[in-house]
Amino acid sequence: MSSKDWIEKDYYAALGVEKSASSDEIKKAYRKLARESHPDHNPGDTGAEERFKTVSEAYAVLGDEKKRREYDEMRSLFGSGAFRRSARGAGQPGGVPFDVSDLFGGGAGGGDTRFGGGGFTDLFSSIFSGGGGGAARPRGPARGRDVETEVALDFEDAVRGVTLPLTLRAPGVCDTCHGNGAKPGTQPVACPVCHGAGVTTRNQGSFSFSEPCRNCQGVGTIVEEKCPECHGTGGVTKTRTLNVRFPAGVADGQRIRLAGRGEPGERGGSAGDLFVQVKVRPDELFGRTGDDLTLNVPITYAEAVLGTDLRVPTLDGTVTLRVPPGTPSGRVLRARGKGVVRKDGRAGDLLVTLDVVVPAKVSDEARAALETFAEQTPPAAREHLDARVRRFS
Repeated sequence: MSSKDWIEKDYYAALGVEKSASSDEIKKAYRKLARESHPDHNPGDTGAEERFKTVSEAYAVLGDEKKRREYDEMRSLFGSGAFRRSARGAGQPGGVPFDVSDLFGGGAGGGDTRFGGGGFTDLFSSIFSGGGGGAARPRGPARGRDVETEVALDFEDAVRGVTLPLTLRAPGVCDTCHGNGAKPGTQPVACPVCHGAGVTTRNQGSFSFSEPCRNCQGVGTIVEEKCPECHGTGGVTKTRTLNVRFPAGVADGQRIRLAGRGEPGERGGSAGDLFVQVKVRPDELFGRTGDDLTLNVPITYAEAVLGTDLRVPTLDGTVTLRVPPGTPSGRVLRARGKGVVRKDGRAGDLLVTLDVVVPAKVSDEARAALETFAEQTPPAAREHLDARVRRFS
């Protein structure tokens, strides 16, 4: 991604968001577009693959607060025309025409430089050297981009922990040339223009410009015989399978980071990271609140009044809980240590909510028994309601 890209490409439009969009809005837009255009969902569709690359490139900038700030500053500055003036002052005699295209080697070969690495200030300190030697640096190692994917886990697997194979289709190092881009049996050679320095110096009026070498794109080496597999790029899109360990107690929405498992770096740079977004499928019986599991259990009116021993399931067996006499509907019983068990041995509880079920129909015998029960039971205390009822009588 070059600094010229930062000026010419509208990354906000690529993601379909406003410039004032929040980080969450940008992330949401990226995930939606990435899913829709992912090559795995659109096999053989080159247009979808290009859209996927475009939104990934846009998110790599806008998803990073520092890069986004520098991108906004760069586009604001150049968009205002601040640098479309003569080198000795606008309108002065003898002024040397100066245009933004000169900053990036607008001639054949294009000498793009990376802007994201050194920041906004470093860009200009590397371009302008008032009559002295060039300050531009050759393009060094660049870290690979991070990759994000999503995995759905069964409820019990998320609680207990599980290792699953994860298949990804993403850029990787070419196995034929091992990333150097050269045909097997050959090696990249020093650039004959910059002699391996990666930068060249040229004069324009009162300014001396040090810029990345156009011949080697600032790398310092060129590939004379390109690898037949990657065509000199050093990378190919390939499918790889990783065994990912999801720890016990992983929660819905949690991100698992696998360091160095993202896209490979450039020019010897380190690989990016792989982030796995976890989605937990709901269970038909259990719910979860933090490290506690939840369970709703219906009981009869008689069991609530008289009390009972209640046998309920857990994730690894059963447990018997005592329902005391006179238990109201909605009461929560606690089975300690029957929730989520963490790696450090800490465990949550199983929270059982009792739901007193009132039958819609009863037999004549049951009705008679209930009427006798009602006659011998004092009415519910409703004195706090009586005064208000009398106001409307």
